[in-house]
Amino acid sequence: MTKYGMAVDTKRCTGCNMCSMACRVDHNLPTEVLYSRAHTEGGEHFRQAGGTYPDQVTMKFYTLACQHCDDPACVEICPTGASQKREEDGLVLVDGEACIGCESCIAACPYEGVRTLVPQSPTYPLDFALGDAAAAEHLPNTVEKCTFCAERLDRGEKPLCIDICPAYARTFGDLDDPESEISKVLAAREHEQLLADQGTGPNVYFLK
Repeated sequence: MTKYGMAVDTKRCTGCNMCSMACRVDHNLPTEVLYSRAHTEGGEHFRQAGGTYPDQVTMKFYTLACQHCDDPACVEICPTGASQKREEDGLVLVDGEACIGCESCIAACPYEGVRTLVPQSPTYPLDFALGDAAAAEHLPNTVEKCTFCAERLDRGEKPLCIDICPAYARTFGDLDDPESEISKVLAAREHEQLLADQGTGPNVYFLK
């Protein structure tokens, strides 16, 4: 069985947010919605280093989005079954038609900010739609999040953030295939998962 996962190389990622902005355009996201964003590990603010000069200054970036967990808390708690785990590849998706906007999934998810409630009257940067025509429609009062670009995967393509990254910091593929690029990368590099102690089994890895 296929199980998709992603690896982000924290030594390559520059925190440029190109992945976040490309995602916004390709999915025609409402102004109030963002599927992913870059965070700084270092100082208190974005692109601020931590530590003391000159020998202990540190700064690195990681991008935060849905972790497409093995045992997602959002799926367990959803009262309508709108939050679902796709059997054929492990993607965690939200059925907008079934979502009632109760925000239970947002409360249950240990990864703060990866799910967003679309407002009753969402606004858009332009007065016409952008991006992939196959991307899901944005329904008011429903919860949305990163889908690993399910529409692109269904066409045999990779998620857009993989192809768009100028630093080649992202790897994507089948974690159950030992010959896949991501499996080889994870076997060769030290890595970590965010909040692995929460027991959800995140499928996004951060290379050290």
